Amino acid sequence: MKKNILLTLLISVFVMLSSCGEDFLYIAPQGSIDQNALKNQTGIDLLTTNAYANFSENGWGASITNWTFGSMYGGDANKGSDANDQSVLNTMETYSILANNGYIGEKYSWVYKGAKRTNVAIQTINETEGLPDAFKNSRLGEMYFLRALFYFEGIRVFGPYLPWVDDTFTENDPKVHNDIDIYPKVLADIDQAIALLPATQPEVGRANSWAAKALKAKVLMQRGDLAAAKPILKDVIDNGVTSNNLKYGLENDMDRNFYSPTDNGKESVFAIQFSNDYNNANPGISIAYPHGGAGGPGGCCGFFQPSNELANSYKVDANGLPFLDKSYRDAPFVAERNTDPAGYLSVNGTMPVDPRLDFAIGRFGIPYKDWGLPQNNWVRDVANGGFYMPKKHVYTKEELDAGLANGGIHDGWAPGSAINYQYLSFRDILLLYAECLANDNQLAEAMSYVNMIRERAGHEDNIILLPNGEPAANYLVNPYPSTHATFTNKDLCIEAIRMERKLELAMEGQRWFDLARWGGQYMATTLSEYVDFEKNFITKFASSAKLDAAKTMFPLPDGQIQTMGNDENGNPYLVQPDPWK
Repeated sequence: MKKNILLTLLISVFVMLSSCGEDFLYIAPQGSIDQNALKNQTGIDLLTTNAYANFSENGWGASITNWTFGSMYGGDANKGSDANDQSVLNTMETYSILANNGYIGEKYSWVYKGAKRTNVAIQTINETEGLPDAFKNSRLGEMYFLRALFYFEGIRVFGPYLPWVDDTFTENDPKVHNDIDIYPKVLADIDQAIALLPATQPEVGRANSWAAKALKAKVLMQRGDLAAAKPILKDVIDNGVTSNNLKYGLENDMDRNFYSPTDNGKESVFAIQFSNDYNNANPGISIAYPHGGAGGPGGCCGFFQPSNELANSYKVDANGLPFLDKSYRDAPFVAERNTDPAGYLSVNGTMPVDPRLDFAIGRFGIPYKDWGLPQNNWVRDVANGGFYMPKKHVYTKEELDAGLANGGIHDGWAPGSAINYQYLSFRDILLLYAECLANDNQLAEAMSYVNMIRERAGHEDNIILLPNGEPAANYLVNPYPSTHATFTNKDLCIEAIRMERKLELAMEGQRWFDLARWGGQYMATTLSEYVDFEKNFITKFASSAKLDAAKTMFPLPDGQIQTMGNDENGNPYLVQPDPWK
C-alpha cells in the first residue's frame, strides 16, 4: 500500500450505455459509480484504499503530521518563512487564533471526510454477501481503526465534544449535535478493530491488531486514563509485532525511521505510507522544507523552523543529562547569530549537547544529512523565523537520486518524498508506558524505559561526523544513573519523562497534544515561558498573546457552526466550547 490508488481514478470505467425506451431511467449517471458495483472484493478493496487515501488528500492545515497543531503550537517550531506567506498561521504561532482560521477549518473537514469514507466502506461490506471471513474481518477492522483514528484527530484538536456520525447514518448530510463526549464511541470502534484485525497483514501499510491496541492506549493517555492504558502498553511492548511481522523494538540508527527504504522497520507501529507519486508524497508538509535549495533539498518554502527554545533544550550537563530545572535557557546558547557574511550563526563547538539536537534540527555549520553544510538561502527570513531548519522529514540526496523524492512534485513547485510518517511509533509507546509507571510510583522501572531511549540516542550510528571523520559537535548523552533523584522523587521522575518526550519526539507533531493532556495550567505555564524565551531571538514574540489554561482545545470553525445551523427548536447543532465563546 505504498501507493494509494484513488477511487476517483477508476470511476470513468463505469460508463453505461442504453437503448431507447425507459431503460435509461435506471442507469447510473456518468461520473458516478453504482454502489451495487462495489459489492464484491474488488470494490471493497477500492473503498478501503479510498479511506486510507484520506491521509494524503489534505491541505497544510489538515496534515496528518500535525506540524502546525502539534509542533508549532507546542513550541517546537515557529511558522518560519516570511511574515506574509501563509499569514493565516501568524495568529496561530502567537496564540491569538480565531474561529475563522482556515487551518482549523481544513482539519475539521478532513476528520469528517475520513469518517464518511469509512462509513461508506462499512455499509458496503455489511451489505455484501459471500465474502471470505478473513477478508471481511480484516477490512471491517481496518475501517473501524481508521474511523477511530480520524475522530481521535478531531478530539486532539477540538476536544471530545464533536458530532458522532457513523455507518448507521445513511443520509449524505446528517445533522448531529456536539452534545456528547465521543471518547467512548472512539474506544468502542478500536475494540471492534482489535477483535477483527489479524496480527500481521500481507501489505505492510494495513493496520494490524497491535496497531489498534497501541492506538487504544494512546487515546486513553490523551483522555487521562493512565490506569487503563498501562496494561495495553505493556502488552504492546512485550508482544507486539509490525504488520510485516517484525518484533517491535528500537532501531540503533534513528535515521531508519526517517529514510524511505527502511521506514517500515521494527519501530513503526502504524505509519502513513507515502510514495513519490504525484499528490501522495506527503503533501500536507510540502511547504516545510529548507527554502533556497541551492545544492540542497526542497527549494520551497522555508516553513516550520525549529525554535530557539527547542534547540537549547538539547544542552546537557557534564554528565550528559538534560537540565530539568530549565537552566538550558541560560546563556551561552547552542548557536548564536553573527555578522559573518559567510554564515548566519556560529555553532558553539565546545558546549556538550545531546546528539538528537542535530538529528532533529538543521544548524549552519553542521552537515545536513548527505547534502553537506547548509547554505544561507536555505532560510527564507531570519528575522521572522530564526536560523534553524527542519530536518527529520526532509529527504536525503540519495533518495532524490533514487527517485524517492522530488523538489517539485506538488503542482510542479512544492517538494515531497516517499518517507512515511510514523503516526504510532515504538519510541512513543515506550515513553507513554514510562509515564504510567511513574504515575504508579514505579520510578526505577519508569527510568529504565527512559534510559532505553537515551542509550539509543548515544549509539555511534547517531553521531554526525564531519568529512574528516570527527564529530560535528561535542556530543554527549548518557542514561540517568540509579543514584539520580529521578529514581526516588516522583515529581522529578515525571518531569524527566516529559523532557525525554520533548527531546525524542521533537518536530513529530506531538508536543502540544502532550502539553494539553498534562493539564491546562502546565500547558499555559510552559508556553508562556516559551514565548518569553523566544522573544529574545525573534521580535514578533514580544507581542505574542499567552494561551489561557482553559484552552486545551482549538475553537470549532465558525463556518461549520453556520453551515450546520439550528435544529427545529432553534438550538444550534454545533456549540462552541466554553473557553472560546
